[in-house]
Amino acid sequence: MENKVELSWKGDMHFVAEGHEQIINIDANPELGGTGKGVTPKKLMLTSLAGCSAMDIVSLLKKMRAEVDDIKIEVIANLTDEHPKFYDKVALIYRFYGKDFKKDKIQKSVDLSVERYCGVLEMFRGFSELSIKVEYIEQ
Repeated sequence: MENKVELSWKGDMHFVAEGHEQIINIDANPELGGTGKGVTPKKLMLTSLAGCSAMDIVSLLKKMRAEVDDIKIEVIANLTDEHPKFYDKVALIYRFYGKDFKKDKIQKSVDLSVERYCGVLEMFRGFSELSIKVEYIEQ
């Protein structure tokens, strides 16, 4: 399957990425000449990581009939000091909100995403040390 994205320069450090009828504004931080009109490329990588895993988990929980009220994924990443700067350590904290959790099924969905399904996470494995944590918040 081929994926295609086209990036267009909009001036300064602002770019627009278009692909599959979606538009994403990308920009540098203001201290680096950006205008704040979009997300930075590295933060977009972290967003993609969380989004990929979240979609796996929602799909798996639905199939397993393990309902939760909400899911939040916090991604904390350490950016190296030397160029090229990259994320050498990444922590994913999965937070499930609700009551009467089916913890075994929730953990299985996280494990399957982390170990088998999330392609973005697999790419991160090539350059980052990953840590995973699951939390349950009763509501």
